[in-house]
Amino acid sequence: MPKKSMTDTSGFGARLVELRKAGRFTQLELAQKLGVSRRMIAYYEGETEHPPTTILPRLAKVLGISADELLKGGGERDTSTSPQPAATQVGATVEANMKTIYPTAEGVARKTRVREVYHEGDIRIVQGDSRRALSQIPDNTYQCCITSPPYWGLRDYGIDGQIGAENDPDAYIADLVGVFREVRRTLREDGTLWLNIGDSYTSGDRRWRAPDKKNAGRAMSYRPPTPKGLKPKDLIGVPWRLALALQADGWFLRSDIVWNKPNCQPESVKDRPTRAHEYVFLMSKAESYFYDFEAIREPSANGQDPKNRRTVWNINTNGFHGAHFAVFPPELVRMCLLAGSKPGTKVLDPFFGSGTVGLVCREYGRECAGIELNPEYVNIALDRLSKAGPALPLYAVANSH
Repeated sequence: MPKKSMTDTSGFGARLVELRKAGRFTQLELAQKLGVSRRMIAYYEGETEHPPTTILPRLAKVLGISADELLKGGGERDTSTSPQPAATQVGATVEANMKTIYPTAEGVARKTRVREVYHEGDIRIVQGDSRRALSQIPDNTYQCCITSPPYWGLRDYGIDGQIGAENDPDAYIADLVGVFREVRRTLREDGTLWLNIGDSYTSGDRRWRAPDKKNAGRAMSYRPPTPKGLKPKDLIGVPWRLALALQADGWFLRSDIVWNKPNCQPESVKDRPTRAHEYVFLMSKAESYFYDFEAIREPSANGQDPKNRRTVWNINTNGFHGAHFAVFPPELVRMCLLAGSKPGTKVLDPFFGSGTVGLVCREYGRECAGIELNPEYVNIALDRLSKAGPALPLYAVANSH
């Protein structure tokens, strides 16, 4: 994703509501025109800081306005090129009876805003910076935390203040130590942290990265300089730097699990092996903690009694249609979840991303709280959860039509 531009997009949500009403669309009708969920329309009608990117051209076309005018305002709607369907009585009634969980904040800076965007039964999603959101959670709440924070210097998610975009790995590690200090406070005394983290190389002072034909999401408009004390082409060793920093901060470092990726992405390198693994660190809040070793036993060589799980886990990566990133593999989450929690307990993911931890929690009867900064990922998570298990309710802006 390109880094957020300096274009002033303030008031986008209110502008979208006005244009939709002028076209006599209900939220549902507009969503059907675009081939998206109705929740997405409701979301962006309450969003002023992060307008959509992937659906923007189609949205502008349906509303009869240019994308630039939709973003910045000032354009007149072209009623000659856009359809004007009359709202059905059923559609209008459905919208009128629904409440929004995406209220527009008038005159309030939203860069650091934390807001609950979904809470229904077993899943709670909070949009905002985990560094602030965690401070609002009571002590001793969760049985375990399963998460994968943004890796340092590998992605540009286009969000100001994003973790992973620090100028040097020491600052990145300091940010994460602060986050996981709060995580430790919110865990029960017998709680555990299952932390997936990948490594990266110095950029050789190349300050941008072109799109990769096989992975467009690797394109970056910025890259951090070579950190002090390292050389161009150095493997930084981020996972172990972070693990040792967390250990020094009070965590018990219990296991380093190697996630081996049999279907790893090829690399066009000729001077080192292709990277095919990442780490999952098992950490605990206290010396004694909950760990169900029987839940994740693996088959023995002779096919008889299963044996204790080893520290190398062979799990394929998972792509996700419509996203430019690889999602947390459900099987990797399942292993952590079964070993680290009991049915009915609460699980935390402070870097919720596309919502995989929530999906697996729902499947195995755990409650899940997810925190996510990127509004587009929040929408992806909502869409994925709506298609798996109990349906999520549809939300609408109050008095939207």
